[in-house]
Parts: sequence; C-alpha cells; structure tokens
Amino acid sequence: MHMIRYAQLPVTYDVEAIQSELLSSKKNWQPHFNTRDYTGLWNVLPLRSPGGTTANIYADLMGNQTYADTAYIEQFPTVKKIIAGLECPVMSVRFLNLQSGSAIKKHKDNELAFEKGEARLHLPVFTNPGVEFYCEDERIFLKEGECWYLNANLPHSVANNGQIDRIHLVIDCGVNDWLKELMASATQIAQKYIDKRPEIINTIAMLRSHNTEAANDLANKLEQELELLKAEDSQI
Repeated sequence: MHMIRYAQLPVTYDVEAIQSELLSSKKNWQPHFNTRDYTGLWNVLPLRSPGGTTANIYADLMGNQTYADTAYIEQFPTVKKIIAGLECPVMSVRFLNLQSGSAIKKHKDNELAFEKGEARLHLPVFTNPGVEFYCEDERIFLKEGECWYLNANLPHSVANNGQIDRIHLVIDCGVNDWLKELMASATQIAQKYIDKRPEIINTIAMLRSHNTEAANDLANKLEQELELLKAEDSQI
C-alpha cells in the first residue's frame, strides 16, 4: 500500500490577519505536556479541545471525548473562518509555538496518519529560514500562508535555529470524502510504499495454527485482502 508522507494542500487563508490577531490577543501559553520530546520552550494555546476547556492542551485523538471551541477562539475570527471552511470533522485546534533556539526531537505520533482516518494540518503563521523541519530524513520547507498535511505517524523533528519564534496553527481533522478530494488536488505530494504482505502472511499462519472457526474465518478474510494487495502491486 502507499502512504502519504506529506502534502501541500490548496487551502488559502489570510496569514497577516492571523498574525495581527495573535499579536493583539490575550494569550495564556502553556508548556507542551510531552517534555521528553523537546528541548527549550514549546508552548500551546488551545482553541478547540476535548471538552472545550482551555486547560486541556491534549489533542486526545484516540479518545472518545467531544471537541468544542475554547474561550480563546473568540479572539481569532480568522481561525474560525478557516475552521468553517473545512468540510470535514474538526477535532483539536491549537497554536504551537516553538521558540527561538528550541527543538522537537525525532518522534512519532502513533496512528496519526491520513490512512488511519486522522489528518494533522499545519498552517504556518510565523516562521523563519532557520526552522528545520524533517519528515524522516527529508527537510520540508513550510512557508507562512501555506497549508500542509504532515504524516505524524512517521518519524519527524523540528529545530528552530532562527531569531524569532515559529508558530503554527495545527488542526487535527477526521478523514472523509471531502478531505480525500482535497488531498487528491494537492499542489505537491510525497508518498512511500509500505509492504503489508509479510505481516498479513504471518498473521494468517498464526490464525491457522489456532484452527478455530473464528480464527479460520478471519484468516480467510485476510487471504482475500492479501490477494487484493497482490493485484494492486502487479499494476504498479
């Protein structure tokens, strides 16, 4: 199967308006909770969160909580306009501020990928040439006013070696037909091939060893999936 590594999406927004709103707003930045994954200062301003509380800076994509706007979002009408234009489920919305001289270590956000049903969009609001963003071992240049999907399930890292803070508006979305069409119209896209067949073959062998009706039924379904993958690979 093919997995999208990153893509620049045709989503436009008034970055100067967001910059103005951010500079004039009353902010209560909170340190990112995952302190083991960064050095320096990496702060969060939650605009939409589980339960809509300003104290909740977790994206919590794997949970079952209901997302709601926080009180902070009223200071950002341009962000509200962006969210209204996304015709897909919108979950967490946050400003993430990686301050000058800080770095996010290489890490992965488990299961956070378009193919898994969840897509993280990055909209750079303030950045500089000294920001080094890597997806796996490839540097990606994210410019102010652009919109990028980044596969957070792959190893990624960021270093802000510039003189100003790097602030992104980060929106986590549920994948639906609208978002799939948006991805299909990406202005640039990078993919990688993931061979799932060895894993499926091993799972089938394990299920056959149990030799129960339920295990054999599941093995039969996986064998059908395996045949589909072989057919797809033969067309590449």
